[in-house]
Amino acid sequence: QLQLVESGGGLVQPGGSLRLSCAASGFTLDYYAIGWFRQAPGKEREGISCISSVNVNTYYADSVRGRFTISRDNSKNTVYLQMNSLKPEDTAVYYCARKSQICGGMYYRSDHYDYWGQGTQVTVSS
Repeated sequence: QLQLVESGGGLVQPGGSLRLSCAASGFTLDYYAIGWFRQAPGKEREGISCISSVNVNTYYADSVRGRFTISRDNSKNTVYLQMNSLKPEDTAVYYCARKSQICGGMYYRSDHYDYWGQGTQVTVSS
């Protein structure tokens, strides 16, 4: 059964860090790009980062560039999102999703992804 499972969310103070994981099962991650999205209450889902498969190109939204780092470990079939210098406005449910090989300039389009995880809650608050 094909699955993406996010973990690592939680409550953190402003300025703190979290590392999210996206573990894939039922398919080999090597051939796919993985994107991270987030959705805050009352807001649209936002594409924030993506990592391609072959050349491992990475993409970031302006809102997270310089603070978040996406990486992948194909041997563990897992993609990570290291989040530093967290702000209250980063509070959201974070999702990972799969698309074919290359992120591309439209990596933030949710309709370009075919499988999604269930999400993990990140809350940044003092």
